[in-house]
Amino acid sequence: MSYLRLVEIQKTYAGSAIGVRGLSLDIAAGEFVTFLGPSGSGKTTTLSMVAGFVTPSAGRIEVDGRDITHAAPEKRNIGMVFQDYSLFPHMTVEENVGFPLRMRGVERAEAGRRVGEALEMVGLGGFARRFPAQLSGGQQQRVSIARAVVYRPAILLMDEPLGALDRMLRDRMQIEIKHIQKELGITTLYVTHDQGEALTMSDRICVFNDGAIAQTGTPEEIYERPTDAFVAGFVGESNFLPGRALARRSEGRGFVYDVALMGGAPIQVRSDRELPAPAAVTAMIRPEHISILPGQGAAAAPQVTIAGTVRETIYRGETSTVRVELGAGHSVVVRAAARPANAADGQPVTLGWPAETMILLAA
Repeated sequence: MSYLRLVEIQKTYAGSAIGVRGLSLDIAAGEFVTFLGPSGSGKTTTLSMVAGFVTPSAGRIEVDGRDITHAAPEKRNIGMVFQDYSLFPHMTVEENVGFPLRMRGVERAEAGRRVGEALEMVGLGGFARRFPAQLSGGQQQRVSIARAVVYRPAILLMDEPLGALDRMLRDRMQIEIKHIQKELGITTLYVTHDQGEALTMSDRICVFNDGAIAQTGTPEEIYERPTDAFVAGFVGESNFLPGRALARRSEGRGFVYDVALMGGAPIQVRSDRELPAPAAVTAMIRPEHISILPGQGAAAAPQVTIAGTVRETIYRGETSTVRVELGAGHSVVVRAAARPANAADGQPVTLGWPAETMILLAA
Protein backbone atom coordinates (compact mmCIF):
# COMPACT_ATOMS: atom_id res chain seq x y z
CA MET A 1 0.00 0.00 0.00
CA SER A 2 1.21 3.49 -0.86
CA TYR A 3 1.73 5.81 2.09
CA LEU A 4 3.05 8.79 0.15
CA ARG A 5 1.71 9.22 -3.37
CA LEU A 6 2.74 11.75 -6.00
CA VAL A 7 0.28 11.88 -8.89
CA GLU A 8 1.36 13.66 -12.08
CA ILE A 9 2.87 16.55 -10.17
CA GLN A 10 4.35 19.31 -12.27
CA LYS A 11 6.08 22.59 -11.58
CA THR A 12 6.26 25.25 -14.27
CA TYR A 13 8.02 28.55 -13.74
CA ALA A 14 7.69 31.92 -15.47
CA GLY A 15 8.68 31.79 -19.10
CA SER A 16 7.32 28.22 -19.45
CA ALA A 17 10.44 26.69 -17.86
CA ILE A 18 9.52 23.29 -16.46
CA GLY A 19 11.16 22.22 -13.21
CA VAL A 20 9.24 18.95 -12.77
CA ARG A 21 7.42 17.15 -15.59
CA GLY A 22 4.28 15.22 -14.62
CA LEU A 23 5.98 13.00 -12.06
CA SER A 24 4.18 10.07 -10.41
CA LEU A 25 5.56 7.94 -7.59
CA ASP A 26 4.20 5.61 -4.88
CA ILE A 27 6.18 5.21 -1.64
CA ALA A 28 5.39 2.59 0.99
CA ALA A 29 5.20 3.24 4.73
CA GLY A 30 8.64 3.01 6.31
CA GLU A 31 10.46 3.06 2.98
CA PHE A 32 13.72 4.98 2.47
CA VAL A 33 13.63 6.51 -1.03
CA THR A 34 16.45 8.63 -2.41
CA PHE A 35 16.13 11.26 -5.12
CA LEU A 36 19.44 11.14 -6.96
CA GLY A 37 20.49 13.39 -9.81
CA PRO A 38 22.57 16.33 -10.97
CA SER A 39 21.86 19.94 -10.05
CA GLY A 40 18.75 21.25 -11.79
CA SER A 41 17.25 17.81 -12.42
CA GLY A 42 14.13 18.46 -10.31
CA LYS A 43 14.85 16.42 -7.18
CA THR A 44 14.90 19.31 -4.67
CA THR A 45 11.87 20.95 -6.31
CA THR A 46 9.97 17.68 -5.90
CA LEU A 47 11.01 17.43 -2.23
CA SER A 48 9.95 21.06 -1.69
CA MET A 49 6.51 20.31 -3.12
CA VAL A 50 6.11 17.41 -0.68
CA ALA A 51 7.20 19.71 2.18
CA GLY A 52 4.77 22.44 1.12
CA PHE A 53 7.44 25.05 0.41
CA VAL A 54 6.60 24.99 -3.32
CA THR A 55 3.08 24.70 -4.74
CA PRO A 56 2.68 22.30 -7.69
CA SER A 57 1.44 23.79 -10.95
CA ALA A 58 -0.50 20.57 -11.52
CA GLY A 59 -0.99 17.17 -9.93
CA ARG A 60 -1.74 15.83 -6.47
CA ILE A 61 0.19 14.82 -3.33
CA GLU A 62 -1.35 12.35 -0.86
CA VAL A 63 -0.22 11.07 2.53
CA ASP A 64 -2.04 7.98 3.80
CA GLY A 65 -4.91 8.75 1.43
CA ARG A 66 -5.23 12.42 2.50
CA ASP A 67 -4.74 15.10 -0.15
CA ILE A 68 -2.13 17.57 1.16
CA THR A 69 -1.38 19.30 -2.15
CA HIS A 70 -2.42 22.72 -0.88
CA ALA A 71 -2.00 22.21 2.88
CA ALA A 72 0.31 24.61 4.73
CA PRO A 73 3.73 23.15 5.63
CA GLU A 74 2.94 23.16 9.35
CA LYS A 75 -0.24 21.15 8.71
CA ARG A 76 1.52 18.27 6.95
CA ASN A 77 3.22 16.58 9.94
CA ILE A 78 6.49 16.35 8.02
CA GLY A 79 10.00 16.58 9.50
CA MET A 80 12.77 18.33 7.57
CA VAL A 81 16.57 18.10 7.80
CA PHE A 82 18.64 20.63 5.85
CA GLN A 83 22.28 20.70 4.77
CA ASP A 84 23.05 23.80 6.87
CA TYR A 85 21.58 22.33 10.12
CA SER A 86 19.48 25.51 10.76
CA LEU A 87 20.02 25.38 14.51
CA PHE A 88 19.31 28.36 16.77
CA PRO A 89 22.77 29.47 17.99
CA HIS A 90 21.42 31.07 21.19
CA MET A 91 19.62 27.90 22.28
CA THR A 92 21.11 24.83 23.92
CA VAL A 93 20.90 21.43 22.29
CA GLU A 94 17.86 20.43 24.34
CA GLU A 95 16.17 23.76 23.60
CA ASN A 96 16.78 23.33 19.87
CA VAL A 97 15.38 19.80 19.88
CA GLY A 98 12.44 20.78 22.06
CA PHE A 99 11.48 23.83 19.99
CA PRO A 100 8.99 21.98 17.71
CA LEU A 101 7.28 20.51 20.78
CA ARG A 102 6.98 23.94 22.39
CA MET A 103 5.42 25.29 19.19
CA ARG A 104 2.89 22.43 19.33
CA GLY A 105 1.99 23.09 22.97
CA VAL A 106 3.31 19.78 24.31
CA GLU A 107 3.29 19.69 28.12
CA ARG A 108 6.74 20.39 29.63
CA ALA A 109 7.31 17.02 31.32
CA GLU A 110 6.28 15.10 28.20
CA ALA A 111 8.44 17.37 26.03
CA GLY A 112 11.45 16.77 28.28
CA ARG A 113 10.95 13.02 28.05
CA ARG A 114 10.73 13.09 24.25
CA VAL A 115 13.78 15.35 23.94
CA GLY A 116 15.78 12.99 26.12
CA GLU A 117 14.73 10.00 24.02
CA ALA A 118 15.59 11.79 20.77
CA LEU A 119 19.04 12.82 22.00
CA GLU A 120 19.79 9.28 23.22
CA MET A 121 18.71 7.93 19.83
CA VAL A 122 21.25 10.12 17.99
CA GLY A 123 24.00 9.46 20.53
CA LEU A 124 23.97 12.89 22.18
CA GLY A 125 22.48 12.09 25.57
CA GLY A 126 25.24 13.96 27.40
CA PHE A 127 25.17 17.08 25.21
CA ALA A 128 21.81 18.60 26.23
CA ARG A 129 23.28 21.74 27.84
CA ARG A 130 25.79 22.55 25.11
CA PHE A 131 25.31 25.22 22.45
CA PRO A 132 25.65 24.54 18.68
CA ALA A 133 29.00 26.39 18.52
CA GLN A 134 30.40 23.84 20.97
CA LEU A 135 29.59 20.92 18.67
CA SER A 136 31.29 19.42 15.64
CA GLY A 137 29.56 19.41 12.26
CA GLY A 138 28.49 15.80 12.69
CA GLN A 139 27.10 16.49 16.16
CA GLN A 140 25.16 19.51 14.88
CA GLN A 141 23.65 17.37 12.15
CA ARG A 142 22.59 14.80 14.75
CA VAL A 143 20.85 17.58 16.68
CA SER A 144 18.98 18.63 13.52
CA ILE A 145 17.88 15.02 12.99
CA ALA A 146 16.69 14.74 16.60
CA ARG A 147 14.73 17.98 16.20
CA ALA A 148 13.13 16.71 12.99
CA VAL A 149 11.88 13.46 14.55
CA VAL A 150 11.12 14.51 18.14
CA TYR A 151 7.47 15.34 17.34
CA ARG A 152 7.01 12.01 15.52
CA PRO A 153 6.29 13.23 11.99
CA ALA A 154 4.60 11.02 9.44
CA ILE A 155 7.39 11.59 6.90
CA LEU A 156 11.02 12.69 7.15
CA LEU A 157 12.53 14.78 4.35
CA MET A 158 16.30 15.21 4.10
CA ASP A 159 17.83 17.65 1.61
CA GLU A 160 21.57 17.04 1.08
CA PRO A 161 22.00 16.65 4.86
CA LEU A 162 25.64 15.50 4.65
CA GLY A 163 26.87 17.94 2.03
CA ALA A 164 28.81 20.10 4.51
CA LEU A 165 30.71 17.22 6.14
CA ASP A 166 34.07 15.74 5.23
CA ARG A 167 34.24 12.37 3.48
CA MET A 168 35.03 10.18 6.52
CA LEU A 169 32.27 11.77 8.59
CA ARG A 170 29.83 11.53 5.69
CA ASP A 171 30.47 7.80 5.42
CA ARG A 172 29.87 7.33 9.15
CA MET A 173 26.72 9.48 9.17
CA GLN A 174 25.23 7.54 6.26
CA ILE A 175 25.15 4.41 8.38
CA GLU A 176 23.89 6.26 11.46
CA ILE A 177 21.02 7.93 9.56
CA LYS A 178 19.96 4.59 8.08
CA HIS A 179 20.00 2.97 11.53
CA ILE A 180 17.87 5.81 12.98
CA GLN A 181 15.42 5.56 10.08
CA LYS A 182 15.02 1.80 10.51
CA GLU A 183 14.62 2.13 14.28
CA LEU A 184 11.84 4.70 13.86
CA GLY A 185 10.29 2.99 10.83
CA ILE A 186 9.67 6.44 9.37
CA THR A 187 8.95 7.01 5.69
CA THR A 188 11.92 8.99 4.37
CA LEU A 189 12.71 10.97 1.24
CA TYR A 190 16.40 11.78 0.87
CA VAL A 191 17.87 14.13 -1.74
CA THR A 192 21.48 13.86 -2.86
CA HIS A 193 23.74 14.12 -5.90
CA ASP A 194 26.17 11.64 -4.30
CA GLN A 195 25.72 8.18 -5.85
CA GLY A 196 27.61 6.51 -2.99
CA GLU A 197 25.11 7.85 -0.44
CA ALA A 198 22.21 6.69 -2.57
CA LEU A 199 23.57 3.17 -3.05
CA THR A 200 24.49 2.80 0.65
CA MET A 201 21.33 4.10 2.29
CA SER A 202 18.33 3.52 0.05
CA ASP A 203 15.59 0.94 -0.21
CA ARG A 204 14.85 2.46 -3.61
CA ILE A 205 16.52 5.13 -5.75
CA CYS A 206 14.81 7.52 -8.16
CA VAL A 207 17.34 8.84 -10.67
CA PHE A 208 16.26 12.29 -11.85
CA ASN A 209 17.10 13.84 -15.21
CA ASP A 210 15.65 17.02 -16.73
CA GLY A 211 12.63 17.24 -14.42
CA ALA A 212 11.61 13.60 -14.67
CA ILE A 213 12.51 10.24 -13.15
CA ALA A 214 14.74 8.36 -15.58
CA GLN A 215 14.65 5.12 -13.56
CA THR A 216 13.37 3.86 -10.23
CA GLY A 217 14.66 0.70 -8.58
CA THR A 218 16.64 -0.88 -5.78
CA PRO A 219 20.32 0.09 -5.54
CA GLU A 220 21.21 -3.24 -7.16
CA GLU A 221 18.78 -2.67 -10.06
CA ILE A 222 19.99 0.87 -10.67
CA TYR A 223 23.67 -0.11 -10.65
CA GLU A 224 23.52 -3.49 -12.36
CA ARG A 225 20.63 -2.94 -14.79
CA PRO A 226 20.48 0.73 -15.84
CA THR A 227 17.82 1.42 -18.43
CA ASP A 228 19.66 4.09 -20.42
CA ALA A 229 23.05 5.70 -20.93
CA PHE A 230 22.27 8.60 -18.59
CA VAL A 231 21.58 6.34 -15.61
CA ALA A 232 24.54 4.10 -16.47
CA GLY A 233 26.87 7.09 -16.67
CA PHE A 234 25.58 8.91 -13.60
CA VAL A 235 25.45 5.97 -11.20
CA GLY A 236 28.90 4.44 -10.99
CA GLU A 237 31.68 4.53 -13.55
CA SER A 238 30.89 3.05 -16.94
CA ASN A 239 32.54 2.26 -20.25
CA PHE A 240 30.52 2.65 -23.44
CA LEU A 241 31.46 0.89 -26.66
CA PRO A 242 29.64 1.05 -30.00
CA GLY A 243 28.25 -2.11 -31.51
CA ARG A 244 25.61 -3.48 -33.80
CA ALA A 245 22.92 -5.98 -32.90
CA LEU A 246 22.80 -8.23 -35.96
CA ALA A 247 20.04 -10.59 -34.82
CA ARG A 248 17.75 -11.19 -31.86
CA ARG A 249 15.87 -14.21 -30.59
CA SER A 250 13.67 -14.81 -27.55
CA GLU A 251 14.96 -17.13 -24.87
CA GLY A 252 13.05 -17.70 -21.63
CA ARG A 253 11.98 -14.31 -20.28
CA GLY A 254 14.71 -12.42 -22.11
CA PHE A 255 16.51 -12.14 -25.42
CA VAL A 256 19.79 -13.23 -26.96
CA TYR A 257 21.52 -10.85 -29.37
CA ASP A 258 24.33 -11.46 -31.83
CA VAL A 259 26.40 -8.31 -31.33
CA ALA A 260 29.38 -7.12 -33.35
CA LEU A 261 31.34 -4.94 -30.91
CA MET A 262 33.42 -2.20 -32.56
CA GLY A 263 33.16 -4.03 -35.88
CA GLY A 264 34.55 -7.29 -34.49
CA ALA A 265 33.26 -10.82 -34.74
CA PRO A 266 29.71 -11.37 -33.42
CA ILE A 267 29.29 -12.49 -29.81
CA GLN A 268 26.17 -13.64 -28.01
CA VAL A 269 24.81 -11.27 -25.36
CA ARG A 270 21.80 -12.02 -23.18
CA SER A 271 19.52 -9.19 -22.12
CA ASP A 272 16.19 -8.81 -20.34
CA ARG A 273 15.22 -5.86 -22.54
CA GLU A 274 13.99 -5.76 -26.09
CA LEU A 275 15.99 -3.68 -28.57
CA PRO A 276 15.56 -3.48 -32.34
CA ALA A 277 17.77 -5.75 -34.44
CA PRO A 278 19.48 -5.27 -36.75
CA ALA A 279 20.33 -1.85 -35.30
CA ALA A 280 23.16 0.11 -33.68
CA VAL A 281 23.53 -0.44 -29.93
CA THR A 282 25.80 0.74 -27.14
CA ALA A 283 27.43 -1.81 -24.86
CA MET A 284 28.02 -0.67 -21.26
CA ILE A 285 30.68 -2.41 -19.13
CA ARG A 286 31.63 -1.51 -15.55
CA PRO A 287 35.40 -1.08 -14.95
CA GLU A 288 35.44 -3.76 -12.23
CA HIS A 289 34.20 -6.38 -14.69
CA ILE A 290 37.17 -5.95 -17.06
CA SER A 291 40.37 -7.95 -16.54
CA ILE A 292 43.83 -7.43 -17.99
CA LEU A 293 44.59 -10.93 -19.26
CA PRO A 294 48.01 -12.52 -18.83
CA GLY A 295 50.10 -12.49 -22.00
CA GLN A 296 48.30 -11.90 -25.27
CA GLY A 297 46.08 -14.98 -25.24
CA ALA A 298 42.41 -15.41 -24.55
CA ALA A 299 41.11 -16.26 -21.10
CA ALA A 300 40.39 -19.82 -20.11
CA ALA A 301 36.72 -19.01 -19.50
CA PRO A 302 34.52 -17.77 -22.37
CA GLN A 303 34.96 -14.01 -22.48
CA VAL A 304 34.80 -11.02 -24.75
CA THR A 305 38.39 -10.12 -25.58
CA ILE A 306 39.81 -7.00 -27.17
CA ALA A 307 43.33 -5.67 -27.68
CA GLY A 308 44.52 -2.27 -26.56
CA THR A 309 47.40 -0.21 -25.24
CA VAL A 310 47.83 1.06 -21.69
CA ARG A 311 47.90 4.86 -21.63
CA GLU A 312 47.69 5.66 -17.93
CA THR A 313 47.68 3.88 -14.57
CA ILE A 314 46.53 5.71 -11.44
CA TYR A 315 47.33 4.05 -8.11
CA ARG A 316 44.53 4.42 -5.54
CA GLY A 317 45.74 2.18 -2.73
CA GLU A 318 43.57 -0.94 -2.72
CA THR A 319 42.88 -0.56 -6.44
CA SER A 320 44.39 1.05 -9.53
CA THR A 321 42.56 2.71 -12.40
CA VAL A 322 44.00 1.79 -15.78
CA ARG A 323 43.02 3.62 -18.98
CA VAL A 324 43.43 1.47 -22.08
CA GLU A 325 43.23 2.84 -25.61
CA LEU A 326 41.40 0.55 -28.02
CA GLY A 327 41.81 2.47 -31.25
CA ALA A 328 39.33 4.33 -33.45
CA GLY A 329 39.07 7.00 -30.75
CA HIS A 330 37.75 4.61 -28.10
CA SER A 331 39.16 3.74 -24.69
CA VAL A 332 38.05 1.97 -21.54
CA VAL A 333 38.82 2.27 -17.84
CA VAL A 334 39.76 -0.88 -15.92
CA ARG A 335 39.60 -1.16 -12.14
CA ALA A 336 42.42 -3.52 -11.16
CA ALA A 337 43.59 -4.81 -7.79
CA ALA A 338 46.46 -2.87 -6.18
CA ARG A 339 49.16 -2.05 -8.76
CA PRO A 340 48.89 -4.47 -11.71
CA ALA A 341 52.27 -5.78 -12.92
CA ASN A 342 51.19 -6.00 -16.56
CA ALA A 343 49.90 -2.43 -16.99
CA ALA A 344 52.90 -0.22 -17.69
CA ASP A 345 52.25 2.87 -19.79
CA GLY A 346 52.57 2.04 -23.49
CA GLN A 347 52.29 -1.71 -22.93
CA PRO A 348 50.02 -3.69 -25.29
CA VAL A 349 47.41 -5.71 -23.39
CA THR A 350 44.45 -7.95 -24.00
CA LEU A 351 41.31 -7.15 -22.06
CA GLY A 352 38.56 -9.62 -21.26
CA TRP A 353 35.20 -9.66 -19.58
CA PRO A 354 32.24 -12.05 -19.31
CA ALA A 355 29.64 -11.31 -21.97
CA GLU A 356 26.88 -11.47 -19.33
CA THR A 357 28.31 -8.40 -17.56
CA MET A 358 27.59 -6.20 -20.57
CA ILE A 359 24.41 -4.13 -20.65
CA LEU A 360 23.00 -3.38 -24.10
CA LEU A 361 21.47 0.07 -24.52
CA ALA A 362 19.87 1.80 -27.45
CA ALA A 363 22.49 3.73 -29.40
